[in-house]
Amino acid sequence: MTDTTRTAVVTGASSGIGAATARELVGQGFRVVCAARRAERLEALVAELGDAAVAVACDVTNDDDVARLADVAGDRVHVLVNNAGGALGLEPVAQGDVALWQQMYDTNVLGTLRVTKALLPALVAADGEGIIVNVGSVAGFTAYEGGGGYTVAKHGVHVMSETLRLELVDQPVRITVVAPGMVQTEEFSLTRFGGDKERADAVYAGVPGPLVAQDVADAIVWMATRPAHVNVDLLVIKPRAQAAAHKVQRLANP
Repeated sequence: MTDTTRTAVVTGASSGIGAATARELVGQGFRVVCAARRAERLEALVAELGDAAVAVACDVTNDDDVARLADVAGDRVHVLVNNAGGALGLEPVAQGDVALWQQMYDTNVLGTLRVTKALLPALVAADGEGIIVNVGSVAGFTAYEGGGGYTVAKHGVHVMSETLRLELVDQPVRITVVAPGMVQTEEFSLTRFGGDKERADAVYAGVPGPLVAQDVADAIVWMATRPAHVNVDLLVIKPRAQAAAHKVQRLANP
């Protein structure tokens, strides 16, 4: 690696938005450190991307894993994409599963905190070009029935980002949030419903043109490659068919 190589770190890189973002960043000339729990899927992605990518098996809720990720990333990190997270369940608050809420908070909020803390010195050292893109959600500022645990977690991500931006105003690091609406990926809803494909497919049934992972990856990389003096605090990206988290156009006969 030469002194001019730009390094990006993407968590949750084994599928969906994370994998699409890693591909885009490699295309932009970055050395990309791809982090996720599933080592086999990461290795397949890195094999596809070639020498510009490296895989790190990392659970963002594990301190030792995050420390290893920071070691591999190195002393200078130009882009950090905190993408690891996700939703689990769709029960009302009164029937909320405490274990699932804990898991969502640990991954979305505390995982983002761990990785940010570990990599912040390297981001500060990146010649004024350091940027953090936290992958939030429209659920980070809008409530909807059944989304209690997830909306709590994503609200946490958004508020943490705002707080960090205030605290680091005199440091050469930009703090940004991308907040997607409905994104149809191979795993998001499937994971949310514990592998129930019928329920997962129903989320997108009849919706004309939900976002796909590539749409969000394009937005993330655009944010990450703005000039160093430009901070895109928050970018909300939704499909045209989605007016709000709870209001989506559905065709009667798709």
